[in-house]
Amino acid sequence: MKEKFIIVGAGIAGLTLGNALQDLGIDFEIYEAGKDVRGIGAGFGLASNAMKAFEILGYAKDIIPLGHLLTDFEIQDWKEKTILKADTERLRSNYNTENFAIHRADLHRFLYERLDRTKIKTSKKIRLFEQNYSEIIAHFEDGTRAKGSYLIAADGLYSKIRQQLIPHSTPRYANYICWRAIVHDPSYNSKKSIETWGPKGRFGLTPLINHQIYWYACVNAELDDKEIYNYKLADIKNNFQDYSGIIRSTLQKTKKEDIITAPIMDIKPIGNYAFNRVLLIGDAAHATTPNMGQGACMAVEDVCVLIDELKKDSANVLMCFERYNLRRLKRTHYIIDTSRLAGRVAQLSWEPAMSIRNFMFSKLPTSLVQSPLNDLLEEDFMQTPPY
Repeated sequence: MKEKFIIVGAGIAGLTLGNALQDLGIDFEIYEAGKDVRGIGAGFGLASNAMKAFEILGYAKDIIPLGHLLTDFEIQDWKEKTILKADTERLRSNYNTENFAIHRADLHRFLYERLDRTKIKTSKKIRLFEQNYSEIIAHFEDGTRAKGSYLIAADGLYSKIRQQLIPHSTPRYANYICWRAIVHDPSYNSKKSIETWGPKGRFGLTPLINHQIYWYACVNAELDDKEIYNYKLADIKNNFQDYSGIIRSTLQKTKKEDIITAPIMDIKPIGNYAFNRVLLIGDAAHATTPNMGQGACMAVEDVCVLIDELKKDSANVLMCFERYNLRRLKRTHYIIDTSRLAGRVAQLSWEPAMSIRNFMFSKLPTSLVQSPLNDLLEEDFMQTPPY
């Protein structure tokens, strides 16, 4: 049998990998649980490391027009006093690429339309898989199955494949809920992303192309707090009524049907991403909270590293999986742990603690405050460690 990759999941990770395998002439099929392939969500950041990965893969020039260039990032308190301005020049200098914000649906569409559509099967929700010395068999809930040489788990936070391999690796709650939406505002013209920290939660504003604003709001809540989880648009407006005018006006322009509500989850770092003929990538491997803006970025890095290994030794895919594993574990574990900690700091709601935090952040050197992000973006993710 000719070697074939079975990719489960048509999110950012799965579609990016499908494109890269297609470019290399390697056979693959993508199996998506949904009825169609589309980006579910709002906006997100493609930081300079993700753009460098897309550049290496050869897609950056086509993706750049889909994104909105971000030149500044600022954290404010709810009274619009600056807590921190990021040194964005330093953040993008290592990869010599810019930072962008993009609508998830636009990136999905680009990646999907570039693929051979016959390679994508929808309404295929995986139930379990089998592997032996020569092949993989994926079983789907509709009773069908697929055979291949290798199985790539790109099925996200709630990955069935990961949980078959590591049953205890279930999503863990970060203790806050997030609302997201995109609004159209022709009057808003900015290249700056702003996040506001206050006693009623966090509120972020990021510009997108075509006069759009992506906003998100995070509020502390127990996972079983039905009152907060059932908030309507009017409740969200009321919660942030003491925040800045741009926040209030953005909420005023929001349509209730556009709001996405979700608990913020991640997975505790796991010790392995390669399991013989099975490989975990993206959120299936290392789902993280969004506080460092690196969820999608890590998925694109994953693909870039895996393709790099396959280019070096496509005749020995299992060894490529092991080398990918060695190259990705430390970096992705750092993101999960650091992002979770950053969320705890940003979600402080007791005003005395908030005052101390804000004072310290405003007085400390920017390089020190943003050192976790510097450590991430100043490391070359393509560097090959000694094996």
